Amino acid sequence: MNRPEPVQVIKQRRDATLDRLIGGVPYIRFLGIQFDRRGDELTGILPYADKLIGNPSLPAIHGGVTAAFLEVTAIIELSWGMIWEDMEAGKFADDADFRPKLPKTIDFTVDYLRSGLPRDAYARARINRSGRRYASVHVEAWQDNRSRLFAQGTGHFLMPQRDG
Repeated sequence: MNRPEPVQVIKQRRDATLDRLIGGVPYIRFLGIQFDRRGDELTGILPYADKLIGNPSLPAIHGGVTAAFLEVTAIIELSWGMIWEDMEAGKFADDADFRPKLPKTIDFTVDYLRSGLPRDAYARARINRSGRRYASVHVEAWQDNRSRLFAQGTGHFLMPQRDG
């Protein structure tokens, strides 16, 4: 009987895979978007920075930054779900050059519900449908209170071809 892997090994593998997933996209780094991982659940985090403000007289987070944050959260959630089984099997644990192909946006609609305030923002994506070629995702973003969304989005994505 095989012994289960130590918890730290599993956490390190998941964290390293997530770092590779988001590290390959310069725009994610530019905006400072991070992801908090709890098991297979991801929460996007957009730490506040002055460069994110679009209207200094309000001040409010730029609408394009809000849309990008929602879209990035959707794409990373889709990718995370797509590679989960391979990652858990340790398929690319030793491959430091591993960069998964990301889904491509077909369309993305944003509902701006209120101004994004000059503070940290959070987002979670829910996959409505994910097939071999196409996926539909809904994303919600909030700041201080999860029940008070400041934006939400719905997107459709072309899924990358799977190897094997």
